[in-house]
Amino acid sequence: MSPSPSRSLAVAVVGATGAVGVELLRCLDQRRFPLKLLKLYASARSAGRRMPFAGRELAVQELTEKSFTGIDLALFSAGGETSRRFAPAAVAAGAVVVDNSSAFRMDAIVPLVVPEINPEALRTHRGIIANPNCSAIIAITPLWAIHRVNRIRRMIISTYQAASGAGAAAMTELEEATRAHLEGREFQQKVLPHPYAFNLFSHNSSIDPETGYNGEETKVMQEARKIFGDPELRISATCVRVPVFRAHAVSVSFECERPITPAEVRELIAQAPGVKLVDDRARNLFPMPRDASGQDDILVGRIRPDLSDPTGRSISLFSAGDQLLKGAALNAVQIAEQLLAAELRAAS
Repeated sequence: MSPSPSRSLAVAVVGATGAVGVELLRCLDQRRFPLKLLKLYASARSAGRRMPFAGRELAVQELTEKSFTGIDLALFSAGGETSRRFAPAAVAAGAVVVDNSSAFRMDAIVPLVVPEINPEALRTHRGIIANPNCSAIIAITPLWAIHRVNRIRRMIISTYQAASGAGAAAMTELEEATRAHLEGREFQQKVLPHPYAFNLFSHNSSIDPETGYNGEETKVMQEARKIFGDPELRISATCVRVPVFRAHAVSVSFECERPITPAEVRELIAQAPGVKLVDDRARNLFPMPRDASGQDDILVGRIRPDLSDPTGRSISLFSAGDQLLKGAALNAVQIAEQLLAAELRAAS
């Protein structure tokens, strides 16, 4: 987005020292978001730390209820408890909040937005806009182009989630655990509940004793329905943590209302915003986390018929996307760009 001489914003980044916070700063800089002021906030233990931005360093300040005076836009990425406490204060001070936590996602009056899918939902916001779960974004953004022309009735989703989804501390733990394993040393994990090096396990969110689904799986299912605006969408999800530093991968099999071919799906995805087709059968080259890391686009491939459905209505595919970018920071900044563009249109 190019800077506009007619409108620039005072922006606060809450949780600026975290893994997503760092990417928020990078996105604001790289996309040349029009800033008249940028304030960085974090907990008291991070206050005073200096963060690089646009060739200079900015000091991190301690977050308080009074931090939002004069702020137009607050980008939150500091966890649900912080969002629930401080987002209302930001709104009361006149800011619009784009929140990356799960605190408000399923609130009926809070828009849950992926700009490539439902930007119109931004028109209904009352001060808070929710950024969806990273796995939900990566799973369903490539599917929207299909859903628009041939309604998807059912999805079976399996995620392969990187350490980045659990924050910088989990990424460090994966590195240290792997080094210890290779050197034959004992290692006691502190961030995640199970040994991480050369291992994978059910996502480290709590299990609902009634349904057997963990919290991440429930988020993916509920949020997909809300973003698509389709409460009847049938979804099952299995979310797994894998020993990858950055970028989540997702396997999806989906059933449409009418028959659909892999060729039709490839054509739709190739033209869809925010995704890139990586589907080279001859070289067995398909989306991989290492290729998706640092990329804005979600990579999509392995597009093939679901042979378990004789009706020809089902397709299987595989995608990979950077959890810290499109799964979090980039999506939040794109929401902010949409808000500013709408404001400028209304003023013209």
